[in-house]
Amino acid sequence: MKGISFNTWAYSSFPVWVPSYPLEEVIRRLASFGYDAIEIGCASPHAWPAALTPERRKDILQLLRKERLAVSSMLPAPGGGPGNNPSSPVVEERALTVEHYKDILRLAHDWECPTVIYLPGWAVFGTSQSDAWSHSLEALTGLAPYAKELGITLVVEPTPTDSNLVDSADDALMLAEQSGQDNVKVMFDTFHALYRNEVASDYVYRMGDKLHHIHLADSDRLPPGMGRCDMEAVLKALKETGYSGYLTAEVGFDKRAGEPDWYAKETIAYLQSVLKKHDWR
Repeated sequence: MKGISFNTWAYSSFPVWVPSYPLEEVIRRLASFGYDAIEIGCASPHAWPAALTPERRKDILQLLRKERLAVSSMLPAPGGGPGNNPSSPVVEERALTVEHYKDILRLAHDWECPTVIYLPGWAVFGTSQSDAWSHSLEALTGLAPYAKELGITLVVEPTPTDSNLVDSADDALMLAEQSGQDNVKVMFDTFHALYRNEVASDYVYRMGDKLHHIHLADSDRLPPGMGRCDMEAVLKALKETGYSGYLTAEVGFDKRAGEPDWYAKETIAYLQSVLKKHDWR
């Protein structure tokens, strides 16, 4: 495993209004807590591509290098004014979504990030599941060669808590396979597996060598080890299957009551202790 990473949603005001910290501040804090990497959510105030000048992109890259913090991955934001739904029945929205993904891919390249998450979107009322699936597949198939030119892997995430198209491990595997692109892999979030009342460690074995990335979050988006997910079983499965990516926590962003530093500190303390106990790192 490459190391431990933390997603920035908890510090970004997405999808709720507070708290909100500049990306530079988040980078410094996570590095001071001992993280190896950061997963950057692509929404304001952190990484909306149009709001980042070339100069600021360079400054952030220099800060990342100074703090010895890699960018493990980047995650587009679904919904909002732009929509960002590759499954939309509106052809113009789909086209804008593809262009937004290309903006994110270029930003990821600027920050030496090897992985961008692909959120397949959702079926809008009046659109069949098969048509929505076809729209999403078309977008993914078109984006993959562009990502490959930049040295980036796209990972399909099933998000049943938030959408209605790609719900399960098998759904994600099917969409990735249908793309026919070797730089399209899969990932999953333990929180979404719990939402489906499934065993998160089973997803690891099911995805096998196609598993390129993972989000660790316990029930209620708590830090790993504080809810009903058997997180040690997940980590054991990752070790047994030869997973070589980052352990990325996506926690603490679903309510205003969150204190992001607490989530970040509790997460890394738990993961470091379990990895050390079993000599899994």
